[in-house]
Amino acid sequence: MSASEITARRPKNAIVILLDSLNRHMLGAYGGREFATPNLDSFARRAVRFDRHYSGSLPCIPARHDILCGAIDFLWKPWGSIEIWERPLTAYLRAAGVVTKLVSDHPHLFEVGGENYHTDFTAWDYQRGHESDPWQTRPDPSWMGAPSFARGHTPYDNSRGYFRDETDFPGPRTMAAATEWLERSARSHDRFMLFVDEFDPHEPFDTPEPYASMYDSSWQGPHMIWPPYVRGALAHGVLTLEQARQIRACYGAKLTMIDAWLGRLLAAIERGGFYDDTTVIVCTDRALPRREGHLGQARVPIYEPLGHTPLFIAMPGGVTGKIDALTTNVDICATLAEIFGVEMAHRTHGRSILPMMTGEARSIRDWALAGVWGREVHLIDAEAKYARAPAGDNAPLSLWSNRWSTMPIHHMPQLHMPPPDERAVLDTMPGARIPVIRQPFRADDLLPYWAMGKFSGNHLYRVNDDPGEEENRAGSAEEKRAAEKLRAALIEMEAPKEQFERLALA
Repeated sequence: MSASEITARRPKNAIVILLDSLNRHMLGAYGGREFATPNLDSFARRAVRFDRHYSGSLPCIPARHDILCGAIDFLWKPWGSIEIWERPLTAYLRAAGVVTKLVSDHPHLFEVGGENYHTDFTAWDYQRGHESDPWQTRPDPSWMGAPSFARGHTPYDNSRGYFRDETDFPGPRTMAAATEWLERSARSHDRFMLFVDEFDPHEPFDTPEPYASMYDSSWQGPHMIWPPYVRGALAHGVLTLEQARQIRACYGAKLTMIDAWLGRLLAAIERGGFYDDTTVIVCTDRALPRREGHLGQARVPIYEPLGHTPLFIAMPGGVTGKIDALTTNVDICATLAEIFGVEMAHRTHGRSILPMMTGEARSIRDWALAGVWGREVHLIDAEAKYARAPAGDNAPLSLWSNRWSTMPIHHMPQLHMPPPDERAVLDTMPGARIPVIRQPFRADDLLPYWAMGKFSGNHLYRVNDDPGEEENRAGSAEEKRAAEKLRAALIEMEAPKEQFERLALA
């Protein structure tokens, strides 16, 4: 099909299926053979597979800010709500008469720091009980529990016993609810966007049989559903090799279970003829790292298993194949905005993928930035991935926000975000006139959870030649060129001046 024919058949609708913590290296569509993902693999064959797609802002809520607001935010804040100087894509779609539906079991969307991402959807459906969701006030005494690695009592301990069989778990319920809306309501609307924000295969890696024992049938005792957030878990004796394999197997079990329920939604898409007029996107926020000894969301540089993520897009017209050009999560927002013909007023950083889908362009960007606020800043381009760490103390550093929050940590309330203090000043964000609170931090301040931890210096990898990221080229002549590229990218982004000082790029 020619580019003009594809353009003429631009889709009316969109379905976005976000599977949290989806690791591309474990999907059959990307060559994985360890776990069964038949429905994702089948969808990949009818879609375009993107081979160089990367996360931008990490972790969960920052990634959703990228996708729903189209603006990288990890250079300014760690984890928080949509700010008052910006509006999500859903607000623009509502103004354009597009019906938007959110179906999700993602608890962080309904906690402080993520609570207003759902409010501009036309309607939303929250399936209760996953991870940190405070759904039940007491546990079911018939459930014996599983190792939690010193987390203490969690909301999931109260919820878990109420899942009697597979259909009771939050992931299956979410996929079933999305399928029901698609079959009963979608065709009642002239244009729609269905956004399925599915928290699986995020931990806890808890599944019923037959999934629970599918990949580790010799394991005895309660399944290890919580990975430790530790660097070098094997080397430090936090886990034995058998325990590490068990956690990995439990991740695979949850991956295979949610793939099965995704298959039901994909079948409904096909039965309803939605592939004829609807773009279907399957994506993730980021993966869980699977480097040796890093089994949870440890604060490490964004190695390939964590930040190099899957992306599949099926468009009307049957375009298939693969695209090797660089893309990142803010580009998903820009693509949806182009599909629905809306223009976002606040400063955004995404570029629509559609020109590559139609053959009008071979690439849309030369570089992408990725990172966690207060941690390394990563530049990915055609040549390498460069992770720049602070040159000394992790300072100066400022948090920019008018909705003061960070990730709630129920078992560590001492890490909740302190309020702004006398050091705070009013400033402005790039492209905005609304004043914003800018809170400076000193080297001895307690930083939000994800910014904590030691650094291991700069990292520079030629990923094409070194996919395992074994040869760190930091300190070579190549690093000087990479640092110059990063500095130029930060200038283009109008990054805070503290970032240049912190990273010794001023």
